[in-house]
Amino acid sequence: MDRKLVFNLLFCGLLLCSSCIQTSYCAKPAGVARKDDIPFIKCQVCEKLAKELFEQVRDKQAKISPKKISEYEIIEISENVCNLKKQEADWMLKIDIVEKGDRLELVEQDSEGQCGSECKTIERACQEVIGYYDTDVAEYIYKKKPQMHSLTKFLCKDLTEACNTKPPPVPKGREPGETFVPKSAKEAEMEKMLKSMEGMPGAPGMKMYSREELMSGKNLDDEDGDDEDDEPSFPSNLGKLMKEKESMKMDWKQKMRKGIIDAGESAKKHATKMAFRLQKWWKGKKASFTQHNSKSAKNEL
Repeated sequence: MDRKLVFNLLFCGLLLCSSCIQTSYCAKPAGVARKDDIPFIKCQVCEKLAKELFEQVRDKQAKISPKKISEYEIIEISENVCNLKKQEADWMLKIDIVEKGDRLELVEQDSEGQCGSECKTIERACQEVIGYYDTDVAEYIYKKKPQMHSLTKFLCKDLTEACNTKPPPVPKGREPGETFVPKSAKEAEMEKMLKSMEGMPGAPGMKMYSREELMSGKNLDDEDGDDEDDEPSFPSNLGKLMKEKESMKMDWKQKMRKGIIDAGESAKKHATKMAFRLQKWWKGKKASFTQHNSKSAKNEL
């Protein structure tokens, strides 16, 4: 067996693994949010959102203790908690929308389910609730350190008014939603791993080799194009040579990955900090301008 044959066998194995992952993870059709259902579940989604914010901030604080959680870390949670592409929004995957009489009820399940139209509807309702208030609720949590009932009241009645009116009755002709289908443990673990890898070099979302490139070896690194210098003992030393080569690659890859991740985190924190300062500055300017106009009106009177 020569080096070229070994090379082809390795890439065929890689192609097979890649195809299995893509089939199990990416082949499922994405669900579409049912916007007409949002008014029936908006208040319940808000209450669950408040619960998640409270628990995730609490868990984050416990994880980094004795260090105190920063306002920017709370903002990051509030920005991601309604985005199904982020781990902070995994709570939505456990909720089933059940029709009971003339209302819809959010029923929490024991495990995560397949994300269809119901999952997307909850995400859409969550995004409508929090809207542009993510920094406001983060600031409230950071400064007030409220209990869950106080946070729920602030978010769902004072800030967004999502629970200030009773939801309308569900029309009789409403088409029933899909059945809740639990994920397998392996599938849930795979999705969590892919979400955690987002933004990392070589992770999902970045350009990978195509099927044709893997099969032909085109555009792939091949240090020696000829086989004239192949050693007769190459097959027996294959494992040792691959380990040594992999070890050398891992050193610079780890350094590069760490540098990219550190730079990305630093840039993200700086951007969040600047956006938060800009928002506070604008609020102050707006309040000052309103107060000035009020005084001017009084003087004219």
